[in-house]
Amino acid sequence: MNHITDIRTIAIPVTDQDRAVEFYVGTLGFEKHMDAPLPQLGGRWIVVAPPGATTNLALVPASDTTPTGTDTGIRLVTPDAATTHATLTASGVSTDDLLVWPGVPPMFTFRDPDQNQLYLVEE
Repeated sequence: MNHITDIRTIAIPVTDQDRAVEFYVGTLGFEKHMDAPLPQLGGRWIVVAPPGATTNLALVPASDTTPTGTDTGIRLVTPDAATTHATLTASGVSTDDLLVWPGVPPMFTFRDPDQNQLYLVEE
């Protein structure tokens, strides 16, 4: 019995949704798929994703129960970790060192403007 077929949306809490859109769309190159009012939370339901991705991110208003500055555990994929690391670092994104271990794809961590930690892993 398999009723779950995919992972669609992962929420990331942000303090300024416009700033978050600028980062995820402008800096990371994601596409904005949805931007709709969300009156019950005092913000908007904003969905972004890398071009062609089936899983997306919702940039939701932070709250006491969903604070910013968390390790999201989200692993994004890049064809070239070293080049992406250099590009993001040069753009002022807070990145950690590129990790290269035998038998493991190159990867690094970075943070969005709200200090939410994400990971980039080479395909």
